[in-house]
Amino acid sequence: MVQLFPNCNEHPTNPTSNIYLKPENLQPSGSFKSRGIGNLLSKAILSHGPNKPIHFYCSSGGNAGLACATAAISLRRPATIVVPMSTSALMVGKLKTLGANVVQKGCHWNEADTYLREELLAHDKNGVYVPPFDHEDIWEGNGSLIDEVEKQMVDKGGYDGIVCSVGGGGLFAGVMAGLERNGRLQSGQNGPHGVKVLAMETEGADSLAYSLRSKKLSRLDAITSIATSLGATQVARKAFEWAQIPEVTSCVFSDAEAAMAAVNFADDERIIVEAGCGVSIAPAYNDTLHTILFPHLSDSEFENINIVIVVCGGSNVTLDILEGYKQKYGLDERVVKKFHARKLRLEGRKSLPAAS
Repeated sequence: MVQLFPNCNEHPTNPTSNIYLKPENLQPSGSFKSRGIGNLLSKAILSHGPNKPIHFYCSSGGNAGLACATAAISLRRPATIVVPMSTSALMVGKLKTLGANVVQKGCHWNEADTYLREELLAHDKNGVYVPPFDHEDIWEGNGSLIDEVEKQMVDKGGYDGIVCSVGGGGLFAGVMAGLERNGRLQSGQNGPHGVKVLAMETEGADSLAYSLRSKKLSRLDAITSIATSLGATQVARKAFEWAQIPEVTSCVFSDAEAAMAAVNFADDERIIVEAGCGVSIAPAYNDTLHTILFPHLSDSEFENINIVIVVCGGSNVTLDILEGYKQKYGLDERVVKKFHARKLRLEGRKSLPAAS
């Protein structure tokens, strides 16, 4: 089985509420995807029979492919990862280092996936398709992080909110299933005091928000965001269904805010994550958790709120990439105006002359 790391550390960025991190970047593949994809692979082996040959196929040059390769190697089973030609040399190198068979085909994911299905999987009777996010076993595995949060937050007074990134919706669907299983939604044992969920996306990769605006499951024409790990033109139907319940708030930030959150996070916590993960950390930096998730609470009431941010991780990032973000987005107006807004206000108050 893929080892899980149940760590949930306090995050000091915003002193006006209690913010905790669920560091999924510590998973074996570097992201939360080890949970869901590891669960899918383990179940597939059990259903096929542990002594029967099995070969896993995944069409992802991103974190899903890494999770598939990592889990397959751990389970001593072969894996073939088909990636489009646009996949970075960094990710191809990581996949090959793991020992996966890597095939580059097509200009984009759809072409790579078609090649995998029609040319490889169709001719392998022992082949098992591993989707990046749209499968019940993946949601079940991802939802295990909520089971851990339940235990970890008991001595901290529980938790009132969860923040997670949304790409194809595998993490989000898992979080929602976990909350439902633990009676944390409005229809559960907590009644109207269900846990609030903030579903974060970047502009240009906001397929969930687009579907919600359209009031039907819809597909983006293209992914234009730098947060390519969130690059699903259409979310899973289950994710779209979950997003329509009262506890969920969909929010879209700019690439600049996502990128600079990743930069600041590296400086503050010495942890590097992709921009697709940075977008979930950004609300802690730009001081919007209160206004977005709990607008009805006063400042004093908000101080008692516990919020868990899922640091989903991601391996397609380097210090050079973060430095590039800093150079490109460091002076972006939305970043300059919003980031550390509370700190600036407090400093402004301190500089005011004392009342006579």
